[in-house]
Amino acid sequence: MKKIKIIFSYDGSKFFGSQIQKGSKLSTVMGAFQKALTTLGLNEIAISSGRTDKGVHALNQVCHLSIPEYFFNLSKFKKSLNHLLMPCIYIKDIRFVNTDFHARFSAKKRLYRYIVSHAPYNPIFANYCSFMPSMDIDNLNDTLKAFEGIHDFGYFKKQGSQTISDTRIIFKVFAYKKGNFTSINFLGNSFLRSQIRMMCDFLFKVENGDLSRDELLSQLNLIKKISTSPAPAKGLYLSRIYY
Repeated sequence: MKKIKIIFSYDGSKFFGSQIQKGSKLSTVMGAFQKALTTLGLNEIAISSGRTDKGVHALNQVCHLSIPEYFFNLSKFKKSLNHLLMPCIYIKDIRFVNTDFHARFSAKKRLYRYIVSHAPYNPIFANYCSFMPSMDIDNLNDTLKAFEGIHDFGYFKKQGSQTISDTRIIFKVFAYKKGNFTSINFLGNSFLRSQIRMMCDFLFKVENGDLSRDELLSQLNLIKKISTSPAPAKGLYLSRIYY
């Protein structure tokens, strides 16, 4: 058996999250992925870098699995997988890796981006971004700086999430505007469930004047839980995994 690394993208609006839900008939990304592998005669379980919620997209998700020696033609394997997975999932790259590679535990950094459109509502983009009036990029970037560094994000996670620690490192967070779109980018070692969506929702409320930066700092420093509603999943993209 040889271990391979697969990089793939998917349209999260077509699935009920990425993780396989045992005993459920709901379509998930990894469920569809596993079905395709089985069709090709592979019963190995593909391990992804992490889960994404219902409606969240991925530009460069990563998974690993072991394949038999006779699956040496990765180009043909990629073509066969894409035939089964397209149009909602697309395999971008497959390569052999060392046996100690792990899609989740070998990851050093993860980059997510949240996309906001400032154009009039358009149903064509309804599943791929959030819509809101123009934002002050300078003020937004000033507010975003509060998230950088090592923090306990216990007040920015979905209730019921079971984690050993809520402490995470955010190396860099920044926003930029291109055309009628604003991209808010979060680079961290890892993230809690719904953490980025909750941070974005709080940011939007500060931008709209509904909440203040002091209130954001109060929640970030675990002084008071003020707002834990998440921004819509449709605007969030897993952009890249760094190894």
